[in-house]
Amino acid sequence: MSKKLFTDKEIEILSNNPYIKSVSTKGITYTDEFKRIFISESENGKSPRQIFEENGFDVDIIGIVRVNRAAFRWRAAYKESGVLGLRDT
Repeated sequence: MSKKLFTDKEIEILSNNPYIKSVSTKGITYTDEFKRIFISESENGKSPRQIFEENGFDVDIIGIVRVNRAAFRWRAAYKESGVLGLRDT
């Protein structure tokens, strides 16, 4: 978990993205749809930062470390379990 806490304004900005299921001061829950988009775009050679930015995320708010950690988790889950591994439990 990242040490960066989101401000109320950052939470408001992030909440307006249709690919965010929920956001709190400590973390973000992304939609399963975004995770599938991420994997597809990643397999086409796009960087995590580029994928996030192209889908309306402000990487400066989220933080590049958080973006890269999500990318690592989603790729590992996809490799192990396919699309089902991307579902939020």
